[in-house]
Amino acid sequence: MSLLAETGLDAGAFWADVDRHVVRYCPSWVPTIVERAAGSMLYTSDGRQILDFTSGQMSSILGHSHPAITATLRETAGTLDHLFSGMLSRPVVDLSRRLAESLPAPLEKALLLTTGAESNEAALRMAKLVTGGHEVVAFTRSWHGMTLGAASATYSAARKGYGPASPGNFVLPTPDPYRPDIVDGDGELDWRRQLDLGFSMIDAQSTGALAACIVEPILSSAGVVVPPPGYLAALRDHCHARGMLLIFDEAQTGLCRTGDWYAFERDGVVPDMITLSKTLGAGLPLAAVVTSAEIEERAHERGYLFYTTHVSDPLVAAVGITVMDVLAGGVGAEVAAKGEFLAAGLRELATRHAVVGDVRGRGLMQGLELVLDRSTKESSPDLGVAVTERCLELGLHMNVVQLREMGGTFRIAPALTTSREELQLGLEILDQALGEVAPRFV
Repeated sequence: MSLLAETGLDAGAFWADVDRHVVRYCPSWVPTIVERAAGSMLYTSDGRQILDFTSGQMSSILGHSHPAITATLRETAGTLDHLFSGMLSRPVVDLSRRLAESLPAPLEKALLLTTGAESNEAALRMAKLVTGGHEVVAFTRSWHGMTLGAASATYSAARKGYGPASPGNFVLPTPDPYRPDIVDGDGELDWRRQLDLGFSMIDAQSTGALAACIVEPILSSAGVVVPPPGYLAALRDHCHARGMLLIFDEAQTGLCRTGDWYAFERDGVVPDMITLSKTLGAGLPLAAVVTSAEIEERAHERGYLFYTTHVSDPLVAAVGITVMDVLAGGVGAEVAAKGEFLAAGLRELATRHAVVGDVRGRGLMQGLELVLDRSTKESSPDLGVAVTERCLELGLHMNVVQLREMGGTFRIAPALTTSREELQLGLEILDQALGEVAPRFV
């Protein structure tokens, strides 16, 4: 029985209660009431079925209500859910070991937390303590969370009106091959000059207290921007030359989303710390910081403290173990092929819809950028919103980056368990929506 049927509320009353009682923490709500979800499908109060191309909030990598996750929740909730923060349990230690085994040396010490912002906060706090500095570098189009340290390293949105950020936060220009700001003789992004210039500006501003650089190996909220090959290695070298720690935020890219267990593997660069969240809990609030024994030892010697209510909670740790089991059992190995199928379908759409300016990404994290003119690359968030709305009407939930300076770029991140038939259905719906909506804009 649906929630509406149980309570006797109709949709009008539901949205009236939303207006009266729910804080608006985002620009707008998706105009539908979801009653349940299973696999890659959402089921609404008015009897509709919607294909989820965002994995919830880019998190439900095993789809919704995965039977293994459901079984783990039922079993663990009945035996061990939450403990005093200074106590440890077998699920916490087992997941920490599993994470270490999945990562290259020297990453072997894990801290289990709840959200991406919290894990980034914990990593930045550790980096500051270990290095003795306080200055943090991030990309100009970064998104790392809404807590103070993470928000201070977030430049894509929400910096105005909240008072001062943490002192000592600097930006590096985003290495965007589609929209290059520094170009070579062929008009391509000259990322080496861009990176050198960025660090020369940071050096000029720094008070000599550089602590960390935090970046996503693929920038999701920036519009699925993939740094050029060689960039992350050069970034690491710049950081280490200045005594900084390099932190990779793999909230959305970790655990097979890109076709590799971790997105940084493709570049052959091992960070000093990695933070995980969304994909680790497959929709449940679970996050982690993983670093080396050497860094952890130095932090401990200096009294590192990150004592929160839900640190090392056993219930979600058990879920994390199940997520890794399912991925290792075959789901993870299928992602690269599914990603190529999806990318090929998106590139085919680009041959028939002139508003598709660029297709980029890896695995089941793909970006499709809409433009009004391919030669000028004039962006149109309004076009993206209109296509999103039409997709929803046709039964596909899409997510478009609506920030004006980023243009209208779809972040396409279906569950890793999504079938090829469902991927094809999503491509067909997107094709229809583009065909119907784009002529109104160009």
